[in-house]
Amino acid sequence: MLKMAEVDDGEQKTTDKDDLQVLKELVDDLYSFRDHYFETHGVEDAGRKQNDVAQEMAKTLKGLEEKEDLYKHSAQFLLQRGRCLNVAPGFSQTAEECLSRAVKLEPGLVEGWNTLGEQYWKKGDLTAAKTCFTGALQQSKNKVSLRSLSMVLRQLPPEEDAQEQSKRILESVELARQAVQLDVTDGTSWYILGNAYISMFFTSGQNPQLSQQALSAYAQAEKIDKASSMNPDLHFNRATLFQYEEMHSSALDGYSRAAALDPCWEDAREREKQLLNYLDQVTMLMENKGKVKARRLRNMLSSLSTSALGPCSSPQFRAPSGRVGSLEPRSLSSLTHGHNGGVAALGKVVFSLASEGRMAFTFGMVDSDEKCCVVMVYNTADSWGVLIGDTVVIPEPQVKRHSVTHKDKSYDFRSIRVDSPLLLIVNGKRQVMKSQSAAFVTYKPQSE
Repeated sequence: MLKMAEVDDGEQKTTDKDDLQVLKELVDDLYSFRDHYFETHGVEDAGRKQNDVAQEMAKTLKGLEEKEDLYKHSAQFLLQRGRCLNVAPGFSQTAEECLSRAVKLEPGLVEGWNTLGEQYWKKGDLTAAKTCFTGALQQSKNKVSLRSLSMVLRQLPPEEDAQEQSKRILESVELARQAVQLDVTDGTSWYILGNAYISMFFTSGQNPQLSQQALSAYAQAEKIDKASSMNPDLHFNRATLFQYEEMHSSALDGYSRAAALDPCWEDAREREKQLLNYLDQVTMLMENKGKVKARRLRNMLSSLSTSALGPCSSPQFRAPSGRVGSLEPRSLSSLTHGHNGGVAALGKVVFSLASEGRMAFTFGMVDSDEKCCVVMVYNTADSWGVLIGDTVVIPEPQVKRHSVTHKDKSYDFRSIRVDSPLLLIVNGKRQVMKSQSAAFVTYKPQSE
């Protein structure tokens, strides 16, 4: 009789295990449906995705509920129920409760800690999310906890001490790198590494190498993982970097792609519209020299002389490139594309656009030949700007030719890029330190 009971008990355990395995596979299929949606649907179905996923989630929940009476005190069952509810983009109180119970019953449940961390993230409780991912890593080193912790570190409120903040960003890059090393075929880990590099790029002096590493990580994510190439957040974040790098066609394509893949996402459509408006304004103002009347323009230019070079005319002047010596004034039309060493551009301000919704304070400058050029100044404090009629000197100007085509619009113009207002001489004076402020990048916080 005893032996018989043992056999029955063993069979029951096997059945439980089989049941729970079937439920896990049900939930895995739900995630696969969401993450690989565009492998079975066209981009034109993007507007239906959220609703389709919600319907699949409801079906999966029904399957779980059929077994609820049997397994409601099982950590594995609670985990699958929590995972199922976590597939939705928003926070779920029920998911949080299921997952909290699951990890209490089985503290070694790494997937439980990771999913609970995601719920806290969605709830906006980043400290609790960080505790969950850190706890999961204490159980075992895994890519999901590493990359999730990398994201949380970048989303926590900035440290007051700039050095501490830099250390935190550096740590977030290191965690994302470790996640990639654990599985180089995971597109999500590559994507999050790309985000970490962007964050580091914007918080540590905009080293071009970091920008390149971000773009390489995004390219790798797309190459190895079809789902990553259909991730609207990847296209949006990369477009933000493209816009900062003044690669306007690529930026517009990225925002447009993000909007197509997530039609409910207003930010992507808004960024595309803002950038097109900006290009419209810039080219229009440049063509009509800021609408400044001919007589006023001649008056303004009559006071333009090489004395405005100020410190640039000194043999001790140290240019941005490190070169020491006075700079030669040059007309805008004689500047070559790229870096113009040993020379300075000199002109009068005829229009300006504040940097709201844009990445650069933009102004138009006319030289003594009445040629107009757009100047884009990055990392400006909100309080900094130039006024119509100001005399501006740009030491060793960096000239770029823009040829932008997007949908039915095209733009063709030249501009000068200035990476900080501190590089400019305005009305014969250098700019004070508080004119500069570090650029920042806006992510989509839900999933980065």
